[in-house]
Amino acid sequence: MNPKVDDFFRQVDKWQQELELLRTITLDCGLTEEIKWGVPCYTYQKSNIILIHGFKEYCALLFMKGALLNDAEGILIQQTENVQSGRQIRFQSTKEIAKMEGVLKAYIYEAIEVERAGLKVELKKTDEYPVPEELQNKLNKNTELKSAFYALTPGRQRGYLLHFSQAKQAKTREERIEHCIPRILKGKGFHDCICGLSKRMPNCDGSHKHITNK
Repeated sequence: MNPKVDDFFRQVDKWQQELELLRTITLDCGLTEEIKWGVPCYTYQKSNIILIHGFKEYCALLFMKGALLNDAEGILIQQTENVQSGRQIRFQSTKEIAKMEGVLKAYIYEAIEVERAGLKVELKKTDEYPVPEELQNKLNKNTELKSAFYALTPGRQRGYLLHFSQAKQAKTREERIEHCIPRILKGKGFHDCICGLSKRMPNCDGSHKHITNK
């Protein structure tokens, strides 16, 4: 057990028993636990296999390469259509988790075998994502913004493209782009911290909301 993960569970205010049980099941499968992205992460030979995390309505095991699992039980969930690799198994009680312990371990062992075999999810390339017209117009007019955007890592570019494209109305897309321009010019991704107060660096954890303007 990792002391940092112990600290994580001590601070959890929801799904604590459920998350602890998922932790026990995962460790029983011989994985190493760490804290990554602010949540418990379970690895095999330093490769990320599973995340354990809680949400408002459920807690979950997230299989990093879940798209490659056979999913014989039909229980893996794709969070959104834009998630290419990860898949969740969701829970709402310890009873539910305990009942599925054997199945969960089978899925975990399969995920380990996927990693051992060196299998990879075929991800869409950044240039396969459509660039919203509103963004393209701004890039054409602002060379500084264009240079900054294409200097971002492919993952950060995809994050912005997805965020902008998800807005159904042109006005909303314009607003989202305008709001994100300062971030892009600073070389930051959509989920990156820009206030320097986050406890989940480099990711934003909402700490900026506690800043009071005087």
